[in-house]
Amino acid sequence: QVQLMESGGGLVQPGGSLRLSCTVSGIVFSVLEMGWYRQAPGKERELVARITLSSSTNYVDSVKGRFTISRDNAKNTVYLQMNSLKPEDTAIYYCSFNPWVRWGQGTQVTVSS
Repeated sequence: QVQLMESGGGLVQPGGSLRLSCTVSGIVFSVLEMGWYRQAPGKERELVARITLSSSTNYVDSVKGRFTISRDNAKNTVYLQMNSLKPEDTAIYYCSFNPWVRWGQGTQVTVSS
């Protein structure tokens, strides 16, 4: 059974940092294109960052220069380092893999003073 488990969310002040983790089981992780998405209240789920098998990355414009996606194939884990967080980054963050039909339970990130 394929499972994705996100962790690392929480409450942080504007300008702060968080590191999200997503561990995948039940499937060969190293061949997966992985991604982080987020969904804010009242909004559609949106792509935040993706990382390919060869660790090429792409980001939504709003997080470029602040967020970094990375992967550790030995640990079946993808990470999202989030720096210089803003209130508009508040959302539930989900990880998934191509073709983007399986999702974890999500982890809440709240940026507020």
